[in-house]
Amino acid sequence: MGPVNWLAVFLAAALAVAIGLLWNGRLSRTGGALQQGNAERGGNYLLIAFVFLIGSVMLGHNFARIGVETLSVKPWLYFMQSGGIAMAFVIPAVWLTHLRNRTEPARGVMDCLFWLVAYLAMGLVFWALG
Repeated sequence: MGPVNWLAVFLAAALAVAIGLLWNGRLSRTGGALQQGNAERGGNYLLIAFVFLIGSVMLGHNFARIGVETLSVKPWLYFMQSGGIAMAFVIPAVWLTHLRNRTEPARGVMDCLFWLVAYLAMGLVFWALG
């Protein structure tokens, strides 16, 4: 196992949060905040940043296990791994939550698409800094 690229871990998480701010703020129909709730101002953003940091640490560990040699020969693995984690674990959890809460399907699709874009962007950071 190679070393974890910690710079890529933190930058990937920061990029995912930035995408979330744009996606759920300026790009959404309502122009609302990243997450509605009763927490203090900024509290939700710290929680979201922590969640993305956990995902980014997991990706960084995963890429370290694959190894620099393999990733340099097969760079598409950055996107297969990051997108695959989003499609296999994150998106089904988000979709099931939307089904349980009976939110409109378009909102569920947009949220699932956000998570896919965010994870692919994290893969892009690891590829660029790999």
